[in-house]
This record gives sequence, C-alpha cells and structure tokens, in this order.
Amino acid sequence: MAERDEDRFRPKVAPPKSRGSARTPKFTSRVLKATSKAGPAGGGTLQRRPSRSGARFGRGHVAAKLAGQSLRGNARRVVIKTRLVNLEKASARSTITHLRYIERDGVTRDGSKAHAYGPGTDEADIEAFEQRGHGDRHQFRFIVSPEDADDIGDLKSYTRDLMSRMEADLGTRLDWVAVDHWNTDNPHTHIVLRGRHPDGSDLVIARDYIANGMRNRARELATEWLGPRTEMEIRTGMLREVVQERWTGLDRMIQREADEGAINLLSEPADAQGRFRRTAMIGRLQRLTEMGLADHTGNCAWTLHADAEATLRQMAERGDIIRTMQRAMSGMKRELVVLDGASSPAPVVGRIVDKGLADELYDRGYLIVDGIDGRAHYVPLAAGTDLEALPISGIVETRAATERTVDRTVAGLAVDGIYRTDQHLAVERAAAKPEHDPESFVAAHVRRLEALRRAGIAERIEDGVWRVPDDLAERGKAYEAKRLGGVDVELRSHLPIDRQARAIGATWLDRQRFGDVSGLAQTGFGAEVRDAMRDREDYLVEQGLAERRGHRVFFARNLLATLRSREIEAAAKKIADETGLQHRAVQDGERVGGVYHRSIMLASGRFAMLDDGMGFSLVPWRPVLEKHLGQSVAGVARGNSVSWEFGRKRGIGV
Repeated sequence: MAERDEDRFRPKVAPPKSRGSARTPKFTSRVLKATSKAGPAGGGTLQRRPSRSGARFGRGHVAAKLAGQSLRGNARRVVIKTRLVNLEKASARSTITHLRYIERDGVTRDGSKAHAYGPGTDEADIEAFEQRGHGDRHQFRFIVSPEDADDIGDLKSYTRDLMSRMEADLGTRLDWVAVDHWNTDNPHTHIVLRGRHPDGSDLVIARDYIANGMRNRARELATEWLGPRTEMEIRTGMLREVVQERWTGLDRMIQREADEGAINLLSEPADAQGRFRRTAMIGRLQRLTEMGLADHTGNCAWTLHADAEATLRQMAERGDIIRTMQRAMSGMKRELVVLDGASSPAPVVGRIVDKGLADELYDRGYLIVDGIDGRAHYVPLAAGTDLEALPISGIVETRAATERTVDRTVAGLAVDGIYRTDQHLAVERAAAKPEHDPESFVAAHVRRLEALRRAGIAERIEDGVWRVPDDLAERGKAYEAKRLGGVDVELRSHLPIDRQARAIGATWLDRQRFGDVSGLAQTGFGAEVRDAMRDREDYLVEQGLAERRGHRVFFARNLLATLRSREIEAAAKKIADETGLQHRAVQDGERVGGVYHRSIMLASGRFAMLDDGMGFSLVPWRPVLEKHLGQSVAGVARGNSVSWEFGRKRGIGV
C-alpha cells in the first residue's frame, strides 16, 4: 500500500560552512556586527526583543495568538491569577487541604458552606478528585475574577463555558473542579485543574496561553454575555480610579506614557475619548502628587516616583487588611495593629477572633488576634501553617524571627570556626544539674546544625565535627525569617477562656496567673482575662486547691503539676475503658517508647498516646510526631516535654 520506509527520500541539510580560514568570521556574523555598529536606519537605539524561551512549549501556543483578536478597548475586563503546583514537592494532602478551605463556610452569597462543582455536576466529590490526582506530577490552580461578576451572576455557567473553550484551545478533555466565592468586593472563582491528560500523560500548557490566551478567552466570554462596556461605564470606571489608593488602570496608562518617569500631557487629543482620558490622567497625577508619589514639574508635566507602583500596591494590601480587621472586630473598640512578618515585635498573646487566607492561591493564612494588651492584631502566618489547628477563640502566642540561643551557644563554643560535640558534651557534663540531660541538650544543638546545613549555612565535616561561620547567630535569624515567611504562631490553648475557668487541668489561665500579669490591659480582652482569673480562683477554692484569706488567695503547692496529673489520669481512665489497655504513668527523666497511635487535646495541652505492647502512656505532643504516626518512637521525658529520638543514632548527632 505504501513504499517501504527505508526507500523514502529524506534530504538532510548540513549546516552552512564558513568560507575561508577558521579565524575568518562567518558572513552572517559580519553583517550583524556591521549593523549593530551602524545602528537602526531611522536613528535611535537598536532594541532586541527579550527572549521568551519555552513560551510556546506545550499546548495552546497557537490559540494564544488567536484568542482576543476580536477584543477592543471596550471589551470586558477579567483578572486571572495562576499557580503551578509541583505535587511531588507539595505536602501529601495539599490538594484536599486547598479544596476543603475554598469550600469553607461564609464564601457563598448567603454565607453558607460552599460546594465544589465540575463540568456536569453542582456537587463535585473532592475526595474522588484528589484520588484521581494521586501520582500527578503537577496541578494548575486559577482564580478567575471578572470585573463585572455581579452582572454575570451565574459564575458556574460562565466557568463551565470558559473551561469548554480551554478544552477546544488545548485539544484535550480537562479534569477540573471549581468553587465560587462571593465574600469579597470582587466575586471570583477558584479552579483546580489536574495536570494530566485522559490518556495518563502530563498536561503541559504553553506559557503564552497561561499568560494571555486564557485571560483573553475569559474577556471574550464576558463581553459576549454582557456586551461591550458602554462609554459611560468606561468613563465612570476611570473616574473611580482617580482617587483610589491602589495601583490602577490609570496608573498603568500613565506608566506607558512616561519617559524615564517624566510625563507631559500638554498636547490635547483630537477625539473626545482621548480628551477625557487625558483629563482623568491629569486628575490622577494630581492625586499622586498629594500622596507624595509624583512631582509636578511644570505646566501639565509631572515626574512619577520610581517606587510609586510598589507603594500603591502596599497601600491597597494594607487597606484590605484594615477592612478585614474592622469586619472581624465589629462592635469591639480596639486599636488596630498590622504585624509585619519580618520585623513584628514579639510576643503577641490573645484569642483568635477570625482567620482566613491572605493569599488564597498560595494558601498563605492570617489570624485576627484580640490581644491581652487591649489591641487587635493582624498576624500574617508562616507558609504551610495549618489553619484547622488554630480554632476560633483559641489562645495563641506569636513569635517573630530572632537570634536563637542554640546558635549563639554553638558560635561561642566554636574554635577557629569548628564546633565539636564531644567538647560541648564535656562542658555540659561538668556544669550539669540533677534535672539536666547533657546528651539530649547537645543532640538538640546538632539537630539545629542539620537544619542549617540543609540551608547551606553550616557544614558537617564528620560525625560530631561542624564548620560554622562567625556570624552564625545573625545568619540563623535570617534563615528563620525566610523560612517562616510570616509570623510563627504557637497555640497555647484550644479552649476559650470561659471554659478554662472551670476546667480540670493546668490551663493557660493558670500559667498566666503565675506568670507576669503586667501585660494585661484594663480594657478589651485583657479585662476579660482578669475576670476569668477571678472565676478560676473561685473554682480552685471549691476543689480544695486554693484558700482565701481575706482579700488574698493562697494556692496549693505544685498546683500546675497537680492539675495536669489529675486531667491525665481522667483522660487515661477513659482511654483504658475504650481500649482495655493499662495506663503507665511517666516519671520525669524516664525513657518512653511505643507506637504513636493518636493525639488528644486536653486543657493542659496536647498529648500523644504511645502503645508499648503492654500498656499505653500519655506524653506531651510535638508537631514532629505527626510524621511518625503509626510508627515506633522513643525519647526521654523532661518536665512538660519529651526529647524525641527518631531513626538510627549516629554518634551524638541524632
């Protein structure tokens, strides 16, 4: 039917050979050099278009050129944010955690819980979607925000139409789910798209399509639904942007007109639309001058500051934060404080009033904390913080990145930049107190050095020998600030203070009572804490753990340890009744071990249940244990904590 493959003629063109000697430049090179010396024919500077390597790699690069060709200046506007998630590097539950959060309560029109939907269903099974995505290399996450979402109304149908057009552009079926959010000033849709074809191969979308094609398709669709923007809509939108404290479309127009920051609007356009646009730009520049972001240099002439865009974007972000805080603290008079993840003072202690995602695309969270200092604090959270572990009305304490004592200790013991664990162990043994465990103490320093080694700050020469820089403490602080990317938060109690007042166990109220109470304000949450402390005193008197003598209250000796052991005994009895296992109490300094089955939340804190085959014990929990759920773990109990040991021990280092 067809001739044999080996008989087909396939010409192979060899690369052009240079004429003359090997030292003689090629003809093309000589032409390019001569052209660059001569400059462009019309004068000026010859500019080379920036290289866009890989922009056309993948599906959709042809559609990216065709999409939007029919769009004009009066087309509807749509903003699309995109994130490509590398699932091999993301956490195992990244997809389901993201989907559950965007499905949360309060994001629908009526404030109820949202439900994900798909191409043919209004109630998509997100668990099944996650299961289908097991083994996927990557995943696409989009936020589609039409400027006229309120007028579109039916975002579900709009999103389905958009995804259908994307399927046509990309030439493949797409597996996706979406959730509409109506809880902001700009209604939008979250779309999660699997990075896999129906045949099991990876779905690669061209960068051109991600950057422009998808947005242009969304604009085309919105324009078809609502028609082009009218002259009145365009002018009204421009007038709104004149006074806004954010980076606007008018600012982008000004930026395009500017020549090295200078802009001159003296000439008047001939058409009415151009004249109106010029008037709006002049009004905006006058406003920017009032804000200190531009200088008026002459008749219809200004100079735009280089940092104007960054400043306006920061102002917009801060304005959004203040509005979020005002909604959360509605009815409560508080001074509003916005913490900075890099330089925020620490600590801030208070109860969680509200929480959410500051960046829903990258799952970066925030807390609104009603502080004991009488102020409300906006707390940007470190990347990867689990919002579900921080309950509303729970008590938290923030910690900013600071120089760590362990880093200063290592730097102080290093000789010529070399730190040795055997020398450190000898120092600790010589100064050891009865309750001090030198081996565990030095091992903690080695764990820190391992973390710094992975960050490229320290170097392990051999077991027990490390090379460290002289400025280890400063570099360690910078590492922590970069790692956190926000403010680190520790949950002090999951119980609201009204429940702590009559709880069995060593509560946060008890620890606060025996600590420094000078930071408690006389107003706001500080005043509520003072009232709760008095209620707590009444309860302890009822339990025989405190005694009133006149206006003073005297507490029983070792009150916190007594409360803690009482609560552990009550919880252990309940577990023993459920499982039939015998509880084994843990003594200070005792070695503990067993299979980590689960954790339980008590008023005294979170505890891990370890099953050693003959019984179980309850020991203080730490986040690192979750990586070893269902596995055998071991450690040494030290007061209210455990020094855990995981894996095979290598010298003093593990």
